[in-house]
Amino acid sequence: MTTLIDLGSDTATRPSAGMRGFMAEAPVGDEQRQEDPSVNALQDRVAALLGKEAALYLPSATMANEIAVKTHTQSGDAVILEESAHIATAEAGGPALLSGVMLHAVKGTRGVFTPDQVEARIQADNPHYPRTRLVSVEQTANLGGGTVWPLERLRAVADTARRHGLRTHMDGARLMNAVVASGAPAHEQTRGYDSVTLCLTKGLGCPVGALVAGDRAFIKEARRYKHLFGGAMRQAGIIAAAGLYALDHNIERLAEDHTNAKILARGLAEIRGIGIEVEHVETNIVFFDVAGLGITAQEAVARLLARGIRMGATGRTRIRAVTHLDVSQHDVERAVEVAQEVLGKAKAGTPGAE
Repeated sequence: MTTLIDLGSDTATRPSAGMRGFMAEAPVGDEQRQEDPSVNALQDRVAALLGKEAALYLPSATMANEIAVKTHTQSGDAVILEESAHIATAEAGGPALLSGVMLHAVKGTRGVFTPDQVEARIQADNPHYPRTRLVSVEQTANLGGGTVWPLERLRAVADTARRHGLRTHMDGARLMNAVVASGAPAHEQTRGYDSVTLCLTKGLGCPVGALVAGDRAFIKEARRYKHLFGGAMRQAGIIAAAGLYALDHNIERLAEDHTNAKILARGLAEIRGIGIEVEHVETNIVFFDVAGLGITAQEAVARLLARGIRMGATGRTRIRAVTHLDVSQHDVERAVEVAQEVLGKAKAGTPGAE
């Protein structure tokens, strides 16, 4: 039986033996009553990590983002964000359903936009227009290719928003990848942002969970929406403990994932007909295009999966591969070998070539 090398997403990570043992021994209490010591410890630690007054533990980063949008806005408001942002593309229309807001998307460069684009998208204060209320950034930019927002750009966007009296949110699902790649501490990257989401289930390797952080007044209101959206839990310390373990053991090792992503990108670049910008692989996400092979992304990922390599089709000819702690350098080298063999045989103009 072929062993699966899962590059479909860093959400495929499984809790290590050490993490499982730590979870099993975690002290617990009633999380909804704020009496779970493990949850409380995780919230305090993440708040300090992100430079915020408080944090709230939640089942998922999607819930964290949606609670942030809900807390910052009123129905009919507008949110400025990049067109490929997770909030806009992968949260099931949550901003419209849950908050009744409009998304005013801008087209950035690999997921990163400019202060001038924010300025241009702010609506005049006129009863005919939706009131612009919130600016959201995504660090790293997932569909931008795992791009790291430069610190100065983050600051400039936040400063522009603040000058116009707008609230700011950072979807920092993969923030720690940005920290490791750039060397800039998390609290420096989040400066100027009123709320921040941090996901635990991606590169940090936890089986469940995320947090949203902000000032105490924001978290007090966010807790109300946590309950309303069905996010309240009971003895959640068992899963929150995974986050505490990850913060101690799984941050610095993210550099290995970034190195492996580069190895993968360089190997894919050797396949004639594949389009890839190796220089833009900054963290653990690799995008490449198979249009030059004469096959679709779905056909390509099916061929790879048949040989034990999972990747994800994100467009007609675009494919995403994500490295993580369950994928070793040897696994990545094997993935390159299989891709070169399977995709290297495809010829432009003959979609059925094997």
